[in-house]
Amino acid sequence: RRTSPNKMSLALLATCCTSFSSPSLSLSTTGTASRSAASTILATAELERTGFDSLTKVADGVLARNTRGGPWVEQRARPRRNRKSAAVRKMVRETTLSPANFIYPLFIHEEETNTPILSMPGCERHTLESMVNEAKDAWQYGVKSFIVFPKVPDHLKTNRGEEAYNPDGIVPRAVRMLKEALPDSVVCTDVALDPYSSMGHDGIVEDGKILNDETIEQLCKQVVCQARAGSDVVAPSDMMDGRVGAIRDALDAEGFTDVSILAYTAKYASAYYGPFRDALDSHPGFGDKKTYQQDPANGREAYIEAALDELEGADILLVKPGLPYLDVILRLRQSTHLPVAAYHVSGEYSMLKAAAEKGWLDERAVALETLLGFRRAGADIILTYYAKQAAKWLVEDAQSEI
Repeated sequence: RRTSPNKMSLALLATCCTSFSSPSLSLSTTGTASRSAASTILATAELERTGFDSLTKVADGVLARNTRGGPWVEQRARPRRNRKSAAVRKMVRETTLSPANFIYPLFIHEEETNTPILSMPGCERHTLESMVNEAKDAWQYGVKSFIVFPKVPDHLKTNRGEEAYNPDGIVPRAVRMLKEALPDSVVCTDVALDPYSSMGHDGIVEDGKILNDETIEQLCKQVVCQARAGSDVVAPSDMMDGRVGAIRDALDAEGFTDVSILAYTAKYASAYYGPFRDALDSHPGFGDKKTYQQDPANGREAYIEAALDELEGADILLVKPGLPYLDVILRLRQSTHLPVAAYHVSGEYSMLKAAAEKGWLDERAVALETLLGFRRAGADIILTYYAKQAAKWLVEDAQSEI
């Protein structure tokens, strides 16, 4: 709708127009003044009728005219036609998001009650009973896959992480309980020593260095223990060289040829992991993890890791973190036929939660857009702490469209 200029502006414009169109600026005679006043009134009336259109016109030849006399940009291809209604937009949509795409990370501990994780609003360390209830609650919204992360008591931590393959440890018990409660669920288990390490590192430490092959020996014991408990997918997150092949051979040798490997293929030495380490109390005891996790500056290096993991028998390739590494997700998607996973890590989750709590962002809209972004970049699977909440939103959206 055209907004009409105010009358004072129109009068001033009209006065200027009539003054400059007059052969003389002198108003010394009554007749001249009368004619000038009349011209001003007429010009003001015309401007009120046409607005500024009479002062500003599109040059001839810029726009054609259609058969109805309206302006016509002579362009056959108009992308907006595929956005003209909700039904059309849904029909041509390239990327979809479903609860089936999610793996729900659950933190567990040996305490008698749940403990909120302050740096991860909405998350908590669950008792094993609470973990089962949380999984069942998520299940009703279509979340069928879970991964458990344990907070191990300090007195059980050692440099070699022997508790990682204790058949009566917290993770094997959690796996058995989940499979009993939800037999058709996909239960994944993290494979690394850091939750069990007195040094807070993913591997065995000797003279300030993380030992590669000695660590892998421990990881092989860990995955066999997890598979015996009923784990469907083991997820080595340690970033030791050659561990995927060794883990595959260890599983196969024990008859667990159906247990899948979700390899943390491109896991970066990121600053986004802080809240997760709060949840597990697994901050490095010294230094950092840059000698085994990837440099955030490197993208092409992910191709090397992906090629090795695929050759060694990985079933799924994962990128961690997610949002700052969408380019890496895309690179892997374009270079492999294996499924690609993305980890929407704790720091990404907590930033969104904090902004939502401040009222700066629409949490629902931004969370779903973020998860859709992972899918658009090429992720088939998303590990996210939003799994249950996002699945519930998606179910509500689907119901509202019926």
